[in-house]
Amino acid sequence: MNVDPITFAVIKSGLDSIADDMAYTVVRIARSEIVKDVMDFSAAICAADGQMVAQAKTIAQHLGAIPEAMESVLSFYGDDLNEGDVVIMNDPYHGGMHLPDIFMFMPIFEGGKRRAFAVVICHHTDVGGRVPGSNASDSTEIYQEGLRIPPLKLYERGVLNRTLERLIKINVRVPDRVWGDLSAQFAAAQVGKRGLEKLMQRYGADEVGDYMTELLDYAERMTREEIRTWPKGTWHFTDHIDDDGFSDDPIPIKVAITVRDDGTLFVDYTGSSPQVRGALNSTLSFTHSLTYLSVRCVLAKDLPNNVGMFRCVEVKVPEASVLNPVMPGPCAARALTGYRVFDTMLGALAQIVPDKVPAAGEGGNSVICISGLRPNRQPFIIVDMICGAWGGRPNKDGLEAVTNASQNLSNMPVEVMEAEHPVRIEDYAFVQDSCGAGRYRGGVGIRRSYRILASEALLQMRTDRVKFLPYGLAGGEPGGPSRNFMIEGGVQRALPGKITTRVASDTVIIHEQAGAGGFGDALERDPQAVLEDYLDEKISARFAEERYAVVFQKGEVDPIRTAALRAARRHERAETAHAG
Repeated sequence: MNVDPITFAVIKSGLDSIADDMAYTVVRIARSEIVKDVMDFSAAICAADGQMVAQAKTIAQHLGAIPEAMESVLSFYGDDLNEGDVVIMNDPYHGGMHLPDIFMFMPIFEGGKRRAFAVVICHHTDVGGRVPGSNASDSTEIYQEGLRIPPLKLYERGVLNRTLERLIKINVRVPDRVWGDLSAQFAAAQVGKRGLEKLMQRYGADEVGDYMTELLDYAERMTREEIRTWPKGTWHFTDHIDDDGFSDDPIPIKVAITVRDDGTLFVDYTGSSPQVRGALNSTLSFTHSLTYLSVRCVLAKDLPNNVGMFRCVEVKVPEASVLNPVMPGPCAARALTGYRVFDTMLGALAQIVPDKVPAAGEGGNSVICISGLRPNRQPFIIVDMICGAWGGRPNKDGLEAVTNASQNLSNMPVEVMEAEHPVRIEDYAFVQDSCGAGRYRGGVGIRRSYRILASEALLQMRTDRVKFLPYGLAGGEPGGPSRNFMIEGGVQRALPGKITTRVASDTVIIHEQAGAGGFGDALERDPQAVLEDYLDEKISARFAEERYAVVFQKGEVDPIRTAALRAARRHERAETAHAG
């Protein structure tokens, strides 16, 4: 096609803006905290053939799964998609991720032809199953996890499917919230539809379609061009999940990334753990999504976010593995495995493009789910996804109390949680000394303490990085471990990383998230930066001395003792290296 660069830029920006408008609509209308406050949702635009051409600034982990979910919809319905139809699905074995993530697809027509799709994904508070929240890590088969929805029409030619509506509402514990969030998805898709219709009216439907195709090809060309500058070869990395909650056996995630001469990558997960009993299995679409996302994170910032980039990454995943389960493998807590895929991919990419990759973050958000009944016997469900810390970067410290780099989540405000549910947050703070030391330190972890105000509650925890700490890079140290505690009757005891258990009223649940890894030699860190961390109470004086060889005197750095201690530490290292 004859590409006009100005028109190309306007249409590209227009598609991005429409996707973002869809996202803003979800935030304004959604009913549940996990969507409107935590912002666990996504929005995107696909071309007529289902290829994703634009995505909103939402959950990055979701978006790489859209092509396979879209393929499932098109395979199921073929040409039987009409004006006014809306298709939903959540089945992990039909291209979905886990059951709480419900996809919604709205085909968009112009001139009697299908031209595009508006796509909205939301993590719903509950979709039924054996435990509230439908997100437990200790389910052992998909049938326990909730309502499975293959591609089905929620609306057909503009008419709501009342049977499907009733089926959904009767199977979930909080139907008002679930249906409210589905309605927000529908409203957002309508916003996408109106925006695309205006764009097509301005430039012509055929021309917009042609520019969508060119946008995909452009992303592919840019990706290939950048990958061609990378060193050729194969790089390996292994990281671990602590366990699946049933066995103490660690769960290895192994990757080998091959950089090819043609500007493409071959990503091979051979050697990763077999499918596990607990619900940590990551569906193939989700594994693909995290793989694409990891590569995208080290590419140029102005590269379009679409499937053109995905074409440059070939992925091999063993069947019946934790990264590609077979029926009836459970996958409700698959996000944890996705985070570890991200960490593993970045560990390998750090060997290829070391100036673009930070040390490991906190290991992914922790999920603390607390549920029960109010005095009026109406259920409440808290799904708190705690966002923690970034690893030290090649030229900057890590961050804390922010979303994991693979997400775009927000920590739920304390005021919202307490106003909506019978719980009191008694502690929301940084975990001192949890950062990985380095020339650029990792972010410190977060602590949250919950006091149960209901007569009884069910606690579900999905946490990790107790045994396998977030790694450091370039000589940086690992971050501190995650820890869980329960205070009951004045007695505190430790809890495992993954647990489902009943708790009594007035019980206090404490979660401490892991800190992030450091980047570079800790002895090269500016002593004044160490002092600032000490004054901010992110580290203690003991940590400063043990990890950085920095000594304080009267609230200031003692330069003489610090220089002497650092010289002694370097001498010890040299002798150890010589002896080795």
